[in-house]
Order: sequence, then C-alpha cells, then structure tokens
Amino acid sequence: MSLKNFVTSKTFAMQLAIALVIIIITVYVALKWLDNTTNHGQEIPVPNLTKMSVAKAEQSLETINLQYVVLDTMDYDKEYPPYSVVQQDPLPNVNVKENRKIYLKLNAGGYNDIRLPDLIQKTYRQAIPNLQAAGLQEGKKTYKPYLAKDVVLEMWQNGKKLKAGDMVKKASKIDFVLGDGKTGYNEESDSEDSTIDKDEEDTGVNAAYEAGNKK
Repeated sequence: MSLKNFVTSKTFAMQLAIALVIIIITVYVALKWLDNTTNHGQEIPVPNLTKMSVAKAEQSLETINLQYVVLDTMDYDKEYPPYSVVQQDPLPNVNVKENRKIYLKLNAGGYNDIRLPDLIQKTYRQAIPNLQAAGLQEGKKTYKPYLAKDVVLEMWQNGKKLKAGDMVKKASKIDFVLGDGKTGYNEESDSEDSTIDKDEEDTGVNAAYEAGNKK
C-alpha cells in the first residue's frame, strides 16, 4: 500500500483519532496533577504575626503550610516584647499560595548602649535638645550654689556620676545638677559695704582730728 493510500485509509484515521484522544487525556491528567500539587487557584490569607515570638509565629505558619525567613533585628521598641515580630511581608490578610515565605523583622532584646554627649557647662535649654537627639531622656533636676543659673554642672544616673563619653542605655534618663545662680558678685551688697566702710573711715578721721585740737 502506498503512503498516499495509507493516509487516506480508515485505519490511519482511526489511529490518528486514538492518538489525539490519548494526547488529550494525558494533557488533562497532567493539568489536574499540577492543580493538585501547586494548589492552582487556591490561596491562603497570611496571619497577623505582630508581637508573636519566633516560635509561635513558626507554629502558626506551619499549620497552614507557609514558611518564614528572619531578615533583620530592629532597634528596640518598648511597645513590642523582646525578640517578637515587629514587621512582616506580606502583610496580614494578604492572600498567598502554599509554601510562600513570609519575611519577618524582629524587635531587639533591649536598648543599645550609646555614648553620653558632653553637656557640662551648657545651659539647661541647650542641653535638653542635645540629650534628646542622642536618644536619651531628661531625669531629675537638682541645684547647687554656682554663679551661672541653670548651667549643667554634673550628670548622674542611678546614683553614679557620669562624664561625657560614658556608655548608657538608649532611652534611659539622665539626672542633672544645675547652678542656682545665687553665688557670686552682689552689687547691692557690695555698695552697702562700701558705704559702711567709708562712714567708719570718716568717723575715725574726725575723732583723730578732734583729739589733736584738744591737745
């Protein structure tokens, strides 16, 4: 049988139809298998992991076939428990597929140490903005005799005297000892003292003059 006759024969047509059916069935089964293995069209809402510990977040994600990756540890925030989740990506309630990785940023375990700025001999008004810019807070104020009022003389924390450059915890409070402005040159008092001294001197001179005349 020639090729032309075979192609136009019923046998070829039947074999071609069977082959097409097999191909269609194979493609259908493959697509179904992909749907089942990749959950095509099925999505999972991301849970809210904020303030959870890593262990609790991991448990929450495993139950819904999601994974996690810790990206970074952020500066300590007192609004969150130490080492808890501060940020997550994707955000809560965003729909994702199974096995999607959720990226986490954690809170630090506590405040970092920072260097105390040099505030000695600055006025209180100058010192406070510098203190706050360094990430520290104002504590108690006490005063001691000193010529200049409200000038920073000493810095203290928890009963320990501090100096510029000492390491302290960020966001901690610094106590100040300030000048009271009550010690120093008093013009009115000095004027009164000078007047008294002059009167006493004049009295002494007059007494000596009168004693000389009597002789």
